Amino acid sequence: MRRPIVAANWKMHKTRADAAHFASELASRIKPDERAEVVLAPPYPLLHAVSNALTASSVALAAQNVHPEPQGAFTGEVSVAMLAELGCRYTIVGHSERRALFAETDAFIARKVAALQRGGIAPILCVGETLAERESGRTEEVLAHQLTGSLAELDRRSAVSLVLAYEPVWAIGTGKTATPAMAQDAHAFLRRELERLLGGVSAQIRIQYGGSVKPDNAAALLAQPDIDGALVGGASLDLESFLAIIRNGAN
Repeated sequence: MRRPIVAANWKMHKTRADAAHFASELASRIKPDERAEVVLAPPYPLLHAVSNALTASSVALAAQNVHPEPQGAFTGEVSVAMLAELGCRYTIVGHSERRALFAETDAFIARKVAALQRGGIAPILCVGETLAERESGRTEEVLAHQLTGSLAELDRRSAVSLVLAYEPVWAIGTGKTATPAMAQDAHAFLRRELERLLGGVSAQIRIQYGGSVKPDNAAALLAQPDIDGALVGGASLDLESFLAIIRNGAN
């Protein structure tokens, strides 16, 4: 049985003090036997403070991005080794905002996935279609293309550590949410694609839903057979809201 994974993507929010307080409070309220794995992904400058606040807790630390090269003249970028040293267990790659705002390609994302695997950090790989792509009936085509391209350099020996996040771009920060049935259809398709690409290990890979997840829709979404958790944006900035998603969606 796949363990649900609920991750908070804070994007470019919070100060050091805010982040440390949130992480400390969250850690104190997550039970050792919590059914869902809980993950916090703060901005780079806050990773150290959050890592310290999560010491000895079961809450995992994640970064929001990484550069595929181990070192070099890449001003403003961060390497896998730097993230590992801070205790990151996961790193988000391929987020729609990185694809759209920073022109990241599937090939570049594939390099990040491979670099994270080599460095012992599990990738949380995001894929998803825009509203125009969905309305033109291209959802599956887009998802298949992104998945195939972004996993082109995947080491199959550690593929089970991969987390996939389906994030319909039209539902991110818009207040719109895919219905549970729509989300399940996309997740089931992605699992079939994973099986095509990776074989039997696909049944063990967790697929999160990300797209305006809130306390009042988490339970219905995570009750679907192929939805194994949530990648939460805005609703993860408030502690009580995030805890409600964890408890509502993973029980």
